[in-house]
Amino acid sequence: MVTLSVQKVRWYSPDIFELSLERGAYDFETGECAVLLDESGDSRPYSIASAPSEPVLRFVIRRLPEGAVSGWLSQRQPGDRIRVSPPFGEFRPQLADHPVVLIANGVGIAPFLSLLRQSERVATHPVTCLYGVRTVQEAVELPLLQRMTTLHLAVSREQTAEHFYGRVTAMMPNIQLSEGASYYLCGSGSMLNEIARMLHARGVPFSRIYTEVFFR
Repeated sequence: MVTLSVQKVRWYSPDIFELSLERGAYDFETGECAVLLDESGDSRPYSIASAPSEPVLRFVIRRLPEGAVSGWLSQRQPGDRIRVSPPFGEFRPQLADHPVVLIANGVGIAPFLSLLRQSERVATHPVTCLYGVRTVQEAVELPLLQRMTTLHLAVSREQTAEHFYGRVTAMMPNIQLSEGASYYLCGSGSMLNEIARMLHARGVPFSRIYTEVFFR
């Protein structure tokens, strides 16, 4: 367990924020998670959203009405101290010598932000991102996603002319699958199960589908 200082809290919407900590010597790999503890010792695991090469440690968090830890984290100020566990987890999204498809909803986008921030100058094959949010305001790091991927944004609680209206699962039948692609899924358990079944029904072997239930 280490104690790290808060660098800043960046709000995307009334419920979604990115917590940045001064990283120090904290080492991790893309796709890993860490447990954050509040002042009373309550804890929650969160996926790391920063690149291993960055000097900061970032987490994308949804503040939940009943969430003691997320509520406490949302109130942190620069210089506050937060206890952080060693990194853990086996989810390892990576860009490869074939097409890659990233599928996320909500704060499940976090490990893919880590991947794209780390790989911004080395992507050589097509990267597609399917990203489900409630409102456009909740979409995290849209400029990065638009620059690094072919982005398909599904917005479930507001209609816009630019984006698909509905859940990311409802958008799937409209997406053309790439032969030989790897599929990385991170988000709610129900979304993961449904999309994995849809992909398999369309001929994608389970060996090319990698999943991670997100940590909020």
